[in-house]
Order: sequence, then structure tokens, then C-alpha cells
Amino acid sequence: MEKPQFPGWRQDIRARRYFRHPPEMETERLRLRPLRWGDAAQIYDWSRDPEVARYVLWDAHRSIRETREYIAYMRGLYRRSLPGSWAVVEKAANRVIGTMGVVSWSPENGSCEIGYSLARDRWGLGYATEAAERMIRSLMEDAGFHRIEAQHDVRNPASGRVMEKCGMRKEGVLRGRILNKGEYVDVVLYAILAEDRT
Repeated sequence: MEKPQFPGWRQDIRARRYFRHPPEMETERLRLRPLRWGDAAQIYDWSRDPEVARYVLWDAHRSIRETREYIAYMRGLYRRSLPGSWAVVEKAANRVIGTMGVVSWSPENGSCEIGYSLARDRWGLGYATEAAERMIRSLMEDAGFHRIEAQHDVRNPASGRVMEKCGMRKEGVLRGRILNKGEYVDVVLYAILAEDRT
């Protein structure tokens, strides 16, 4: 059998297995798990909030049908062994309070980018940092990624503080990087390498 012709083929296979069966992860207060059909009402509860959607690349959901379509899309990504999102569940309330996942990847370079959204009533409690630290560990240890990136709109510095608390380093500002809700916005790029965690 002929060997695949790009250098990251082993990483590609390992990551695709990981994305096909997204592992459940736990922290002291949270559980990260694949999205389920029954999550729609809880996700819609916060995804319809324009403030939650303000600096991310999706629009506030206008109906629970949109939320169900989002879940269907994510579950389709799982089936195709492609990166997707996990539900962030607050264990004490057994409530889906956000999502976190891999928004892009480069298997040939062993790198990926993560993103997250959280219900507004759970901002400022350290949940995003707690979930991101756990996801970074899993992506490096279980999926084999060497570099994990995240970026935030320059107008949303609170997201940058989450990245810093996770051990990510600020690498610079990318001007006009993202077209979001009809305007080109500058973003701040952060990243962490496997060796940064040792």
C-alpha cells in the first residue's frame, strides 16, 4: 500500500478518530460532551442573546429551529470525522451553559484553533478558562496537536484574558482578519505549544 504523500497524514488520522468520537471531559465544575438533540432548549436560551453573539461569527438564534439545525450540523461533523463543538455543561445545575470546540485545523502542521461561547449569566465566573484548559489538554494529549490557537475581536478583551489564563501567549494583532456581521474586524491571535505546558 502506498504511503500518503503529505507529512501530517498520521496526525490527520489520529485527529479524525478523535473528532468522530469526541471524548467526554470533566473539570471540577463542568462536563464537556458531544451535543445531543435534547440540548436544543437550553442552548437556545442563551444563543438567542445578541450580547452572547456580538463578537462571534454566528448570529443570535431567532428560533429554536435554528438551534436544532445547529445541533444537526454539529452531529453531521462528528459523523464525517471533522472538528466540531462540545456542550459545556454546568454539573451542579445539569445545564448546557455554552459550547466550545475546534473551529479550524491544519493536520499537516499539527495545529488547530479553538473557539467558545458562554451564556451571559455565566460570564466572569471562570467557566470559560476552566473548560478551555481542559480542552487544550485533551487536544494535545489525546488528539496529538502541537499548537493550539485562539483569536478574539480586539473589542472583546475579556476573551483575551481567558486565553492568557489558559497559558496561551499573545502573538499579535491581525488587521481586518475577519468579516463579522458586515464589517472587517481586527483580531488578537493567541497560541500555546505543547512544550509550553511542560
